[in-house]
Amino acid sequence: MYPHLHRLSVITATLLISLSCPLQVVGITWGSNAALAQAQTREQRNDEALRLYQVGIKQYQQSQFREALETFQSVLVIVRAIGERKGEGAALHYIGEVYRRLEQYPKASEYYQQALAIVKAIGDKAQEGTTLNNLGEVNRRLGQYPKALEYLQQALAIRQKIGEAQEGTTLNNLGLVYSNLGQYPKALEYFQQALAIAKAIGDKAQEGTTLNNIGEVYRNVGQYPKALEYLQQALAIRQKIGDKAGEGTRLNNIGVVYYSLGQYPKALDYYQQALAIRQKIGHKGGEGTTLNNIGEVHRNLGQYPKALEYYQQALAIAKAIGDKAGEGTTLNNIGAVYYSLGQYPKASEYYQQALAIAKVIGDKAGEGTRLNNLGLVYSNLGQYPKALEYYQQALAIAKAIGDKAGEGTTLNNIGLFYHSRRQYPKALEYYQQALTIAQAIGNKAGERTTLNNIGEVNRSLGK
Repeated sequence: MYPHLHRLSVITATLLISLSCPLQVVGITWGSNAALAQAQTREQRNDEALRLYQVGIKQYQQSQFREALETFQSVLVIVRAIGERKGEGAALHYIGEVYRRLEQYPKASEYYQQALAIVKAIGDKAQEGTTLNNLGEVNRRLGQYPKALEYLQQALAIRQKIGEAQEGTTLNNLGLVYSNLGQYPKALEYFQQALAIAKAIGDKAQEGTTLNNIGEVYRNVGQYPKALEYLQQALAIRQKIGDKAGEGTRLNNIGVVYYSLGQYPKALDYYQQALAIRQKIGHKGGEGTTLNNIGEVHRNLGQYPKALEYYQQALAIAKAIGDKAGEGTTLNNIGAVYYSLGQYPKASEYYQQALAIAKVIGDKAGEGTRLNNLGLVYSNLGQYPKALEYYQQALAIAKAIGDKAGEGTTLNNIGLFYHSRRQYPKALEYYQQALTIAQAIGNKAGERTTLNNIGEVNRSLGK
């Protein structure tokens, strides 16, 4: 079995979002002077909106997202009724933030767009930069990478022009997009710029986030010792500043590196530490991610009932918190268990459910992954035209969104398809394309896999 055939979305949420906190740029004293000149009822409503706004912020900070959503919706009703534009923009932005944290990205985008229109109209450049940055991050999460880059470049231009301290955040987010696209040298370039800024301004939290992201790049290209070096630095910072949520993320990510190294006991040790923290602080999304990762370890160990047990726990959490992206990932992973068991119809059933979710939430990268996995299923079922059809759809998506890593994986899978059918010249053609991409993006693990596949073909040809 080749190591990255499935291209499963198993270890998602290992890269930190690192969005700028709107608390720094959205004022909470909007319109108070103007209100004094209005009727008493308007002043009272303005005061009530401000009070609710502060309640909503507290709920948001305490991860009480559904409660915060209700509160900000109430604020929105009031500020619209009294014609308070700045307050309306602030409420819309926070509603977008809540939906982002709930991983309901299309909804988050909808509210950010409304907030953006208002901040542009009132000339608030700092908040415009923040909203553009957040729109970029949401589009990244949706796998809409060209759109994400467009928003983030606009945000960066504004932040550089006005000397915004959050320039490093946007550089970080640009790095994340290029990392998702498999353009790792470019990702590192942006992360290094972000790291320099974080160190220069003494922002330890941002420094830790960036070190984490650099570590993730090295993990993705198979440079595991270097990945561990950066992730351990990131972990030390989070522990020092007392950020338990960040500590849980770093522990999870270190576990992922050990998982990639095949050191499963060590991976489980870090995952269990991460899980304990996430359960203690009530970070449900993070808990689901780590349960998913523990399930993946057991799947790779061939402990399928145990893997399913963890995946089912992760699935229950995703459904409970309305995390459609997490639900799709977990359904995909359950499908992988049945694929490993050779239960291909059942695997197909779960992959189809995961694919449907990816389409609904607009997750193009996730859609490509699921199509790839369905191609593998139908190839194993001997339904070759159908398998090739899924691979071609996955390849088209990867090319459309500029996902070089995904493109390389799919080309490799098409090569395997022809390889298994003993169409060796055609297999070599696709393997060579996959190899070129792996080398171009610095994906050492992918390069090794593809070279191994080329070697297998050459052996079959008696070379």
